[in-house]
Amino acid sequence: MARRKKIYEGKAKILYEGPEPGTIVQYFKDDATAFNAEKRDVIEGKGVLNNRLSEFFMTGLNQIGVPTHFVKRLNMREQLVKACEIIPLEIIVRNYAAGSLSKRLGIEEGVQLPRPLVEYCYKDDDLGDPLVAEEHIAAFGWASQQDMDDIVSLALRVNDFMSGVMLAVGIRLVDFKIEIGRIYDGDFMRLVVADEISPDSCRLWDIETGEKLDKDVFRRDLGNLTDAYTEVARRLGVMPKTSTPITKPTLIN
Repeated sequence: MARRKKIYEGKAKILYEGPEPGTIVQYFKDDATAFNAEKRDVIEGKGVLNNRLSEFFMTGLNQIGVPTHFVKRLNMREQLVKACEIIPLEIIVRNYAAGSLSKRLGIEEGVQLPRPLVEYCYKDDDLGDPLVAEEHIAAFGWASQQDMDDIVSLALRVNDFMSGVMLAVGIRLVDFKIEIGRIYDGDFMRLVVADEISPDSCRLWDIETGEKLDKDVFRRDLGNLTDAYTEVARRLGVMPKTSTPITKPTLIN
């Protein structure tokens, strides 16, 4: 069988042409990166877990009326998504101080913020994904004011959903980042949650112990990343409590 045409390869995923026009196949790799790819490793099973977890979150968002590009999971490492034009921004929602926010403002990690804080970073690895304001976004035409209003609304709805889901299984949603895409249907355009939602893009702390269950385990050398992601998957019922992740790569045809 002929190999599919690769569209793009990033740090954590490979995108292939989909089986139908307007679709893309996302393949989740085992690669782990941190500090703008200065730290790298291959974590066996990570791609499988992120695929399953992103499916879980995207499906849940679709069910409550938050539009996403997710269509369906194809196998243990691939999912079918709608093709969309990605807005060149990372949208970060913070519920507690952590990471770069703590460093920038000198706020102790774990301090609850008075309200969810929405931040934007310009997606450019060469620049280190710098923090930008809405004025930058408008000035450079990355998104309109209406887009920004809609993006904030989507981000806060994602936050409400994710916070509730995590709280129910004893996990604190500290912060997360999402990407937003534009999908066109003739003259009509709508914004959707795109890319992925997984422990790669969230900070997740055990409510009782404060144990980190996200990529900070890799960033800070706190233990086994696969074990942390597996714990999240098991609590959410994505994987049976006695199961072991399938870690052998799926062949791409």
